[in-house]
Amino acid sequence: MTNAILDPWGEAIDEFPLTGTPIEKLKAVARFALLAPSGHNSQPWVFRPGDDYLDLLADRSRALPVVDPEDRELVISCGCALLNLRVALEHFGYRCLVEILPDPADPDFLARIRVGEAKPESTRTNAQFNAIRRRRTNRFPFEDRVVPEPVLGRARAAAEQEGTWLQTLTGSETRLPLADLIAEADHQQMLDRRFRRELAAWVHPNRTGSRDGMPGFAHGVGTIASVVEPLVIRTFDVGKGMAARDRQLALGSPVLAVLWTETEGPQAWIAAGQALARSALSLVADGVAMSYLNQPIELPELRERLRAQLGREGFPQILMRLGYATRDTRPTPRRPLDQVMLPAEASPAQT
Repeated sequence: MTNAILDPWGEAIDEFPLTGTPIEKLKAVARFALLAPSGHNSQPWVFRPGDDYLDLLADRSRALPVVDPEDRELVISCGCALLNLRVALEHFGYRCLVEILPDPADPDFLARIRVGEAKPESTRTNAQFNAIRRRRTNRFPFEDRVVPEPVLGRARAAAEQEGTWLQTLTGSETRLPLADLIAEADHQQMLDRRFRRELAAWVHPNRTGSRDGMPGFAHGVGTIASVVEPLVIRTFDVGKGMAARDRQLALGSPVLAVLWTETEGPQAWIAAGQALARSALSLVADGVAMSYLNQPIELPELRERLRAQLGREGFPQILMRLGYATRDTRPTPRRPLDQVMLPAEASPAQT
């Protein structure tokens, strides 16, 4: 590897130390983990290098205790980062060996990753790798265009590869009740001042120097309006307007999709994160955009109602909308690798 980069989205991150040590290889592909999606773009992960391995740890200091009191979405986000790293290592020609939850006494220690044997080029995940830097959360309306079933089938297969299943809903008779649940969840969340304060803390002006959170442009807010947006969210209950907007987004999207796991708990959440990232990369490779409408899953009562409406066993983890973008969206900022790479054998609490 040559020069370090300042922008994790930059082109230089596809450099790889073919003759390097295992930990040098793992640090190189960790750059791709930084581009994973996370709740409020909180990026709640850190990495701890060893002699020939890299540990993935949850950074609870970046938790969202109001919207995510059990750290469910936090762990899912870390699972997304893990999948990106796996895809990158396999792209560069190596199997990725992963041990999930290696130490039951340390709930922050989510995975230990090692470089495995060389892979045949024909088995490398090139299409998914190339999608990592193109993936965005697109919160704008989608085209009124059907997403072909083969595209959805590949996304479902990607989720199943990680031990979960992706339910895709295309009929208006199934999307309408989900859209109503999303609107109801918006109302409930925005009535909660604690929720509004937490959300506002992660919403930044467009010209911020922050390397995390959600700039106004991610929601279509201009430079001047983005300065006052956090104040508006903190101060006013804008739930009615948000509910109407999100309901229309849901109804106007060709597909709503729900990611399910058979069980609940950290292991299932890590699997859900890996499945979410892999299915997202499959969709991006096929030209499909996505964004998240997780609000009903974030409220226990509405989560149960969603499960009853869909008539499925298991646990809904992520609710998203899929379609073809009407406009591009800029990538949200990311922390550079040196900010998420711990000293050997450190823990997040020690930093």
